[in-house]
Amino acid sequence: MRPKSIRLIVLPVSDSFSSIWPALARDAGLELELATTPARFASARGAIGVVAAGGEEEVLEPVFRTITRGESDIEIAAISGHADRRMAVRCIRAGASELFALPDDLSLLQSWVCQQRDRLGARMQRSSSTEHAREGYRFDGILGDSPALAAALDRAARIIPHAHVIVLITGETGTGKELLARALHDNSPRHAGQFVDVNCAAIPEHLLETELFGHEKGAFTDASAYKPGLFEVASGGTLFLDEIGQLPASLQGKLLRVLQERRIRRVGGTKSIPVDVKVIAATHVNLADAVRRGEFREDLYYRLNVVPLELPPLRDRREDIVPLARHFLRAFATQYGVATPSLFPAAERALRQRQWPGNVRELRNAMERAVLLSDGHALDVADVDTEPATRLPAASGIPFPAPLDDVITAAAREMVELSGGNKSEAARRLGISRTRLQRLLEQLPDVSDVPANDQQTLMAQAGRA
Repeated sequence: MRPKSIRLIVLPVSDSFSSIWPALARDAGLELELATTPARFASARGAIGVVAAGGEEEVLEPVFRTITRGESDIEIAAISGHADRRMAVRCIRAGASELFALPDDLSLLQSWVCQQRDRLGARMQRSSSTEHAREGYRFDGILGDSPALAAALDRAARIIPHAHVIVLITGETGTGKELLARALHDNSPRHAGQFVDVNCAAIPEHLLETELFGHEKGAFTDASAYKPGLFEVASGGTLFLDEIGQLPASLQGKLLRVLQERRIRRVGGTKSIPVDVKVIAATHVNLADAVRRGEFREDLYYRLNVVPLELPPLRDRREDIVPLARHFLRAFATQYGVATPSLFPAAERALRQRQWPGNVRELRNAMERAVLLSDGHALDVADVDTEPATRLPAASGIPFPAPLDDVITAAAREMVELSGGNKSEAARRLGISRTRLQRLLEQLPDVSDVPANDQQTLMAQAGRA
């Protein structure tokens, strides 16, 4: 059963195709909504978009340039009464997902709508499956709808009500480990207490012990008064130990004892002081590997690893990249008081293709730079791709030397992948027609240079093969 909430939103620039939309929506099992302005797409969620112009094709490109997709990553197709390569290029560069010429491309339009319906329905189903676990909780600053991120937040939501459980957050640099730690605190029964964070890699070893456990007056030369440690300061709240993998070996045993006994002893002191603290640790290094190398205590590792939460790298949640980029563009445009730039489809593809070793933090910095250096209009590849994109090897894995036909087919498939599945755009970038691209993908004989009277015979032979 298709989700009832999915809609087909049509912005009719002219009335040329008005009779098509009710049947198109009905056959796809969608609700039909007729929009009056391009601004409707900005707040559209759970929808597929269409901008239709028959006889007024010259307005398609300007209309798409005014469309803002908001937080959603809604797919919007352009519809015209006729189409040529130049119009397709202009519309797609302006933001159209596809261009269809009616009535000739009606079946292609129907297939595209059904494909987008299934894709959106699957995404909504994934979101609803974890929504019950996260209901009532806020994960401020952690944005995205990808399955990998949803699974991590669902797991986090399940432990939020437990005030004493120790949590270990793992993930590469820039994935949002501190944001998740703050969300665990802000939603927990300890939210009224303090959230105290300390970077174990940023404080010299001889100072870190007093930072964590405090010291008594006269404990060392400069100790003119007693100082409470961060465990005491965070009592009743949460202590976040960031970069726990960099904790000096001399302190690992002392931390283990505190986690087991829930009591600390200040440097130079003899009194054991009880502390009521929820401990959240985070690291970007593999602690299991550190244990094997003898760099991290095995017993401390198992004590910290009660509930592991792993945040996925950005390259494993590519469907979140463009919505995140748009979010950062709006935020920085507001911060600096400038117009919010949009993204050309080519720029969106460049963002998706980047490997982002710095993850969300790197994407955020790239969008801040783009806002500061842009003229307030649409950003193209050069505006967002300041570093060469790391190209992954072709999925086909064709070994060389290889037959020319195999190489051409592999190149066609790779270009479709690099174009985000958009076959019209892939054909444009390859400099061939969409029909010829389809033949290559299906490994049918290329009849583009064959006389018309021989083409039907060749295609019939391919069908019998």
